[in-house]
Amino acid sequence: MDLFFDQPIFTENDRLDPFALTDVFIEYAGEAQRNILHFWECDRYFILGMKDTRVDDFSKGVQSIYKNNYLPVIRNSGGLGVICDLGVLNVSMIFPKDELETIDHAYEKMFDLVAKIFPNLTVEAYEISNSYCPGRFDLSVDGKKIAGISQRRVKEGIAVMMYLGVNGPQKKRGDIVKEFYQASLRDNFGKNGYPPIESSSMVTLSEVIGETISIETIKTKIKQRLKITTQAFDPYPWIKENELQAKFAKKQANMIERNQKLEEALHDNTL
Repeated sequence: MDLFFDQPIFTENDRLDPFALTDVFIEYAGEAQRNILHFWECDRYFILGMKDTRVDDFSKGVQSIYKNNYLPVIRNSGGLGVICDLGVLNVSMIFPKDELETIDHAYEKMFDLVAKIFPNLTVEAYEISNSYCPGRFDLSVDGKKIAGISQRRVKEGIAVMMYLGVNGPQKKRGDIVKEFYQASLRDNFGKNGYPPIESSSMVTLSEVIGETISIETIKTKIKQRLKITTQAFDPYPWIKENELQAKFAKKQANMIERNQKLEEALHDNTL
């Protein structure tokens, strides 16, 4: 990887930044023909996909998220709702589009990375249909999902993004996402492309291995596998040094506009 970013935990004040930063990185990767690795973490986010905003009663769903003391954010990439808190690591590998032969090639790079850093585990890639945010490249061990992978393309760049459950209360995470869909879909829970979530369908790496693993340990394993020996950049000074402030501001504005749906939902159903 040519560039490596690792940053402090995102909180409410900068909750939209990881998504705006991702788009800046993707465009830069395509323009500069460089590969990028980005680690990021959040404190109690409930990240929603656009399909989640089209549930039967979005206001009821948003209310359930706040009642569980999570902060809803609508992301700018595909997929459905996921939990992101202090036991979850987000890993983005970003490439120039020309470097990837097929759409699946990007997914396969992330799958191969996880499989290689845990050689003693049999990691498989197939959809866990009763997990939250199910997809064709869910990563699982013994039929239990440990990670989900999504893609985003912007201009000449492409990102393959993984959320990896490292430690923490995975059953509780599943219960919170299930509550969102039950509140917002009622009798249509599990229908029309929304997952029939069973909390037992997902586990953390720590549960699979039988001992608590830290996120820092996972980061170290990934860096070793990718042969990264340089220090991580702080993205904010890097954006300034590369005169990308206007582009970043535009991406932030796009995210603010996208997340207006949450304000509307709150006005529809006062908490």
